[in-house]
Amino acid sequence: MSEHIIVTGANFETEVLNSPVPVLLDFWASWCGPCRMIGPLVEQLAADYSGRLKVGKINVDEEADLASRHSVVSIPTLVVYKDGVIVNQAVGALPKQSIEALFKDLI
Repeated sequence: MSEHIIVTGANFETEVLNSPVPVLLDFWASWCGPCRMIGPLVEQLAADYSGRLKVGKINVDEEADLASRHSVVSIPTLVVYKDGVIVNQAVGALPKQSIEALFKDLI
């Protein structure tokens, strides 16, 4: 079973801005090769940090407004929120340890 949530414009405030735990957002698209490469890593981190980190997936084709609000011009883009504020972000297919380093000191 998947540990991530699907983030949309409708649930962004509840799931991300008002989250009691840090949130890792993965901006992706089904046609994006690098997105498919890191997808399993993001899923594994969601499982590993369940309860301490929330992982949200944002499909840029379906949620263009959210992608635009986050100035996403290249995918995959990873954005970390804590207490409703962006605290870290990275672009590109990163190894698991580099993705983990984006949030590990926040939990």
